[in-house]
Amino acid sequence: MAPTKPVTRPANPRFSSGPCAKPPTFDLATLQDAALGRSHRAAIGKAKLKSAIETTRDILGVPADYRIGIVPASDTGAFEMAMWNLLGERPVEMVAWESFGAGWVTDAVKQLKLDATVHQAPYGQIVDMAKLDYDRDVCFTWNGTTSGVRVPSGDVIPADRGGLTLCDATSAAFAMDLPWDKLDATTFSWQKVLGGEAAHGMLILSPRAVERLETYTPPWPLPKIFRLTKGGKLIEGVFEGATINTPSMLAVEDYLQSLAWARSVGGLSGLIARADANAGVIERFVATHDWIENLAEDPATRSTTSVCLRFADPRVADGAGFAKAVARRLDTQGVAFDIGAYRDAPPGLRIWCGGTVETSDLEALMPWIEWAFETEISAQRAAA
Repeated sequence: MAPTKPVTRPANPRFSSGPCAKPPTFDLATLQDAALGRSHRAAIGKAKLKSAIETTRDILGVPADYRIGIVPASDTGAFEMAMWNLLGERPVEMVAWESFGAGWVTDAVKQLKLDATVHQAPYGQIVDMAKLDYDRDVCFTWNGTTSGVRVPSGDVIPADRGGLTLCDATSAAFAMDLPWDKLDATTFSWQKVLGGEAAHGMLILSPRAVERLETYTPPWPLPKIFRLTKGGKLIEGVFEGATINTPSMLAVEDYLQSLAWARSVGGLSGLIARADANAGVIERFVATHDWIENLAEDPATRSTTSVCLRFADPRVADGAGFAKAVARRLDTQGVAFDIGAYRDAPPGLRIWCGGTVETSDLEALMPWIEWAFETEISAQRAAA
């Protein structure tokens, strides 16, 4: 007998891990005050960019002496900018436990040709951060968006480190408590936890990172779009809203509305609570169903935003094909879009649980995942 379809559907089926769901209150009408057709160098444009920077500082609790800049090319551009400007002064520890961290390793070793020690862990596991040499520069992702594995805390990073820490925090910022005193160059994009529009990145620099910029010149040429110094001094305008290239003022307005929504739900603590509650829905589902499990092996390192799952049932004959079929069924039913595992990750599902997702939608989704799994098992059995 065919499994019975659940009755209740998620009100919003958007569980993609990027671009992520817009805030629940999103309305295009809220963007009517965007500075469209105006120069971003005009007073109105500069004021909105400055507001985006300072509201980010306020909600995330970024120290007053840290610089925050809006930069091109999303989180990728921001992290590349940090690597190309800051690295090379000393050896570097490159850390990876998922595809994006592996990409930074490739750039450091093959493109910048740095004196690098590479530390890697397979999907579902994490590198022992306590064993790194923090007198070297260290590059790592806080939350592995494609593996569902995160750094549990910054406790092991020494306050008196000699090197800089470069942290890709794109699926952690606004959902996890980042220890700013342990991070020197931190990056994220608007399109992740707050569901903003794509193409813009954020670069947050500690005073130590600024000192490196003003005392060290990398041996490779820097394209204009990457340059953060002029005449040996930081280009302060970049961190006051004078962006390197032309930003989308529509996307800026959208980010400002997302920040306003974040404040309305309690700021950072409220956003963390929402993500924790969302991840808890999946955690309880997995605990009561033996055919599915969390890809992250250690509960202490499990992501609360990009939750990655795999099918553990021995009846699953073709892992990749089965997982894709389950995701396709959910998509076709209009109950979950874009939740297949990342292409380089082990087969399974990846469900976004950041604060813009409503807990009630995840609760409604769980029975549908069970239905899709049982339906696909039945189809597999019939085809055998």
